[in-house]
Amino acid sequence: MHKGLAILAISSIPLIMTLGNSMLIPILPQMEKELGVSAFRVSLTITIFSIAAAIAIPVLGYLSDRFSRKAIIVPALTIYGLGGLLAGVASAWLDNAYLWVIVGRALQGIGAAGTAPIAMALTGDLFKGAEQSKVLGLVEASNGFGKVLSPIVGSLLALIVWYGPFFGFPIFCVISILLTIFLVKEKKKKQQPPSLGNYLKGLFTVFKHEGRWLFTAYLAGATGLFTLFGILFYLSDVLETEYNINGVLKGCVLAIPLLFMMTTSFTTGSKIGKNHHMMKMLIVFGLIMMTASFASLVFFTRLVPFISVLVVSSIGTGLVLPCLNSFITGSVGKARRGFVTSLYGSVRFLGVAAGPPVYGWLMNWSRTGMFLSTAALTLLVGLLCLLLIHVKKKKDDEQDDTTHTLFKKLQLTTE
Repeated sequence: MHKGLAILAISSIPLIMTLGNSMLIPILPQMEKELGVSAFRVSLTITIFSIAAAIAIPVLGYLSDRFSRKAIIVPALTIYGLGGLLAGVASAWLDNAYLWVIVGRALQGIGAAGTAPIAMALTGDLFKGAEQSKVLGLVEASNGFGKVLSPIVGSLLALIVWYGPFFGFPIFCVISILLTIFLVKEKKKKQQPPSLGNYLKGLFTVFKHEGRWLFTAYLAGATGLFTLFGILFYLSDVLETEYNINGVLKGCVLAIPLLFMMTTSFTTGSKIGKNHHMMKMLIVFGLIMMTASFASLVFFTRLVPFISVLVVSSIGTGLVLPCLNSFITGSVGKARRGFVTSLYGSVRFLGVAAGPPVYGWLMNWSRTGMFLSTAALTLLVGLLCLLLIHVKKKKDDEQDDTTHTLFKKLQLTTE
C-alpha cells in the first residue's frame, strides 16, 4: 500500500461528508423561496441529515468492526450520492418537492454515517504512533477544507440553477468511491469477529473504565460543531439581510473562518504526535479561545471586525478537534474502534443538527444573549475537559505506540 495514495483516499471521505450541510448553507434563503416553505422548514433540511446520520452511525460502526471498513464506506458513499440525486430530481421536476427533498436528505444522512467516523477508525487501523495523529489531523483538516470549499462550490452550482448543489453530491461521491476502492488496502483480519454479546460486553468494560473522560470528549466535539454551524447559520442570514451579500461572494465570506480552522487542524495534527499532555492543554486552551471570541462578538457589529474576532474561535476549534480525534481513536483496540469513533461521530452530528434551529431561535430572542450563552457553554465544556480528561505520565506517552497505547491494559482485558 502506497501510504500517500491511501491518505489521499481516506481524506476524501470526510471531505465528502462535510459537503452534505455546508454546501447548502448559502442557498437556504433561496430554497425557502423556491419551495415555498418557512425558514424553520428549510432549516430541517440540515437537521434531518444530521439526525439520520446520528441514528445510523452506531449501527454502521458496529458493522465496520464486524466486517471491514471499506465494506461499509463504499455502500455508504453510494447511498449518500443517491440521496442527493433524489433531492435534485425532486426539486427540478416535482411540484411538491419539499417532502422528497427531506427523504433525499435523510438518505444522505444515513450514507454520511458511514463516511468520516469510519474513516477515523480506518486511520487507526492503518497507522500507528505519531503518524496516526498526523493522519488524523489531516482527516480533520480535510473535514475543514470541505467546509471551506463547500459554501463556494454550493454558490457556484446555484448560479447554474438553485438546486444545482444536489446534483453535485453524486459526482463527488463517485470520485471518493473510486479512490477508496483502488487506493485503500485493508489488512486481513486474523481473528473471527466477536459475537454480539462479547462485543457489547467489551464496550461496557471500555465505557465503565474510561466513560467519564470519553463522554467529556464527546461533549467537547459536539460543542465545537454545534457552535460552528450555529454561528455560520447566523452569519449566512446577516450577510444576506444586512449586507446584501449573496452568491459566490457570500460563500467566500463564510469560508474565511473555516479556512483558519482547517489550517489550524492540519498544523495541530502534524505537531501533537502522541503527546497526550499537549493534547489536553490544547483542548482546554482552544475552548478558552472560543469563549473569549464568542463573548467579544457582542461588541462587534461591523462585518470586518466581526469576522476578525470570529476567526479566533475558529482557530480554537481547529486546536480542539484533532486532539479529540487522537484521544478517542487511541482509546480502544481495533476490534471496537469503529463503534467508539462512530459514537463520537454521532454526537458531532447531533451538534451540527442542533446548531441552525437553536441559533435561529436565539437570533429572535437576543443577539447579545446568543453570544454570551455560547461563551458560557464553551467555558463550561473547557472546565469539564480540564477536570475530567486525565492522561498518563509523560514517560508513558513518549513510548512507541506499538508497545504501549493509551489504554493498553484495558485493551488486553477487552479484546
